[in-house]
Amino acid sequence: MADEASTQAQTGIETKSLLFNKWDISEVKVNDPGLVRYVSVNSLIVPHCCGRKQKQQFSKSEMLIVERLINRLMQTEHNTGKKELTTRIVEEAFDIVNKKTKRNPVEILIEAIANAGPREETVRLKYGGINVPKSVDTAPQRRIDTALYFLAKAVQQGSHKKKRAASAVLAEELILAAAGDTRSFSVAKKEERERVAKSAR
Repeated sequence: MADEASTQAQTGIETKSLLFNKWDISEVKVNDPGLVRYVSVNSLIVPHCCGRKQKQQFSKSEMLIVERLINRLMQTEHNTGKKELTTRIVEEAFDIVNKKTKRNPVEILIEAIANAGPREETVRLKYGGINVPKSVDTAPQRRIDTALYFLAKAVQQGSHKKKRAASAVLAEELILAAAGDTRSFSVAKKEERERVAKSAR
């Protein structure tokens, strides 16, 4: 192994870290200009940072977006702490996405997040004891968090106590959300929030 590494160093050959040893994410681009700074696509073989960014404020934007999806899927009563299981679900879902679309599944994930994150939400302001809804623009970091929440909720509802595998549900949700299809749970929830915000302008 050391001889191989030294040979590569002498010849100037660089090895790429492929996600799950399958997907090259070094060429994946974020098309939404508002999310560029908050979506990390650093090349990793296994999407696991071992909690290095846990105690730093706002450092989750430096975490690989695939790991953020995995962590979000773990935040349910059935998958809490089961990172290996959740990682396998995401890997299988990516295989299905690639088979159906012939595209890089990380690119599909980023498009799905861009289409599922609401751009406008409502807050409640208090005027003399009366709560008044007010429309506000959503911060980019919150857009991503909300989109990941909707995707995880769709997987939970589509696979819990159902015959469908979680990986198949996640793959279908990613494909529909990336296309902006309203049959997608996450896109439908996003449009619902934006519709409520529009009425509160």
